[in-house]
Amino acid sequence: MSDNIYQIHYSEADQNTYLTLIQEKQSFEIWGIDFSDMLEEVGTLEKLIEANRLTCRIYTKGRLVSAGLGFLTIGAGITALAGIAAHNLLTYNPDYEICRDIANNRILVEFKK
Repeated sequence: MSDNIYQIHYSEADQNTYLTLIQEKQSFEIWGIDFSDMLEEVGTLEKLIEANRLTCRIYTKGRLVSAGLGFLTIGAGITALAGIAAHNLLTYNPDYEICRDIANNRILVEFKK
């Protein structure tokens, strides 16, 4: 993602701001969000994107690393990688990607097209 990405602190974020950015097909970052609020906020973003007849893919940063480590317990690793591959096929070529960056308490919303 670009260094010039629009940044919003979670305490200042609202649906109208999200909606404007989505309609303008902008990429943006929501930072300062606790994990406990992250899933709900990602769900809100997904609904706003889809309400604008756009598609999105949601993923968690670092999931491939954790799946790779799962190969230490072979069944879990294979299952995780199969799930990731299936998800990527179902959400092929999305308009937006929504990344949950749990380690850095942020959500990255990137316009891809």
